[in-house]
Amino acid sequence: VQLQAFGGGLVQAGGSLRLSCAASGRSFSRNAMGWFRQAPGKEREFVSAISWNGGSTQYTDSVKGRFTISRDNAENTVYLRMSSLKPEDTAVYYCAARSYYTNSYVADDYHTWGQGTLVTVSS
Repeated sequence: VQLQAFGGGLVQAGGSLRLSCAASGRSFSRNAMGWFRQAPGKEREFVSAISWNGGSTQYTDSVKGRFTISRDNAENTVYLRMSSLKPEDTAVYYCAARSYYTNSYVADDYHTWGQGTLVTVSS
């Protein structure tokens, strides 16, 4: 599977964005998917993940209640809806796929990564 993330941009604090990650290949529906982010000068961190059928989701504490992950297996796409954005959400956001049905918050569990899309939240 190959991944392409898009939908990033500049938004004011309190605003919303929806990131999309389009996958090519026939295995997408069998892959759990994750979103990670990396802010300037910081380590990459887990944001959210979803199981192969959307039945299980995970979020890091700092985005719970503000971000929603979803997927459309018919469209080979995973989404990250981000609301009530804060300046500390500014980062490059990456989508990733793992060759298991179950989701994970561990970056090393993911075997394929997209190129990243930049989200900038201004105060």
